[in-house]
Amino acid sequence: MSYPQRSILAALTLFFLAPFVAEYLLGDFPVTFFWPYIVLAPLYGGGALLIRELARRSHRGWPTILLLGVAYAIIEEAFTTQSLFNPDIFSLHAHLLSHGWIPALGIGAWWTLFMLNVHPFWSIGVSIALAEGLFPSRARAPWLGNVGVSVAAVLFAIGIYYNTAYSLRHDPFRASTAQFIVSALLVVVFAAAAFLIPRASRDKSATLPASAVTREPLPAPPALITGVAAFLLGAAVMLSPILWNWGAVVLILGVDLVFLIGLWLFSHRSAWTPLHTLSVGAGGALLYGAHAFMQGPVVPCPKSIALASHALFLVLAIAVVAIAVSRTLSAQLLSPQEQSPAQPL
Repeated sequence: MSYPQRSILAALTLFFLAPFVAEYLLGDFPVTFFWPYIVLAPLYGGGALLIRELARRSHRGWPTILLLGVAYAIIEEAFTTQSLFNPDIFSLHAHLLSHGWIPALGIGAWWTLFMLNVHPFWSIGVSIALAEGLFPSRARAPWLGNVGVSVAAVLFAIGIYYNTAYSLRHDPFRASTAQFIVSALLVVVFAAAAFLIPRASRDKSATLPASAVTREPLPAPPALITGVAAFLLGAAVMLSPILWNWGAVVLILGVDLVFLIGLWLFSHRSAWTPLHTLSVGAGGALLYGAHAFMQGPVVPCPKSIALASHALFLVLAIAVVAIAVSRTLSAQLLSPQEQSPAQPL
């Protein structure tokens, strides 16, 4: 298969994989409620694809992807669903904003921080990590040309429009003008920061003394360990006890620091491979699939259908991970000139 054909296939894979991870693997919708894919794919798939292409076309990596993921999270939750400000989110009567309530901002600290974990890491990060693991030879290369990127941007805009229209039609809540303005400014700040941070480089030999270059490279944990760590840290976020209020906020912040610092330390080591990057995404995906059994869908659904759906989606996720691992391992057996090098996270 030629690179252009393979790139289009990779782009389509990410486009359809992102809504699967973000909503179905999470457990929000059962298999019998598949029609929302029509509007969810442009939103999640278009967003993930646009973020990935902007990062890879500018020769940037995961810090840029995650920062753009934060901007995405604000767009979806401040504008499309307004969940950051709506005290009766999705008419669930769960009072999610009351935990860590900040009156001056009209937001709940726990829910806001939770959303800033869910979308950058899972909706965007996990989806991209799995898709790049399925196509390891092109993991750091752009998949689309100018026309393709434009199409992704248009699809993302369409996804925002239709999901926002649906939300406005079914919920009378409206955030304040000040909340919308501040949210828009934060989107700009995080998007700008994504391209202002320095590019990561694996070649540090030019800046190190000769004695340091000749030393043995620092080891990285086995990929299995990094995957398990991602699973456990993800579980700590997803299972953060909401009734702890600000204690739950502190817990999630602590988990985020451990996760980000650990990734930064280990991914800059020469022993870090693309398989490690994939393992982090795989751990997050499998955590989502397992956690789905602990919650019900957001739409009316018999328990038997919900459980069967969770099981089916988890099996599909395991299959995707297995294929990605196999393809990534095969790519690592290629000569250094042919395989994509690992990139610091």
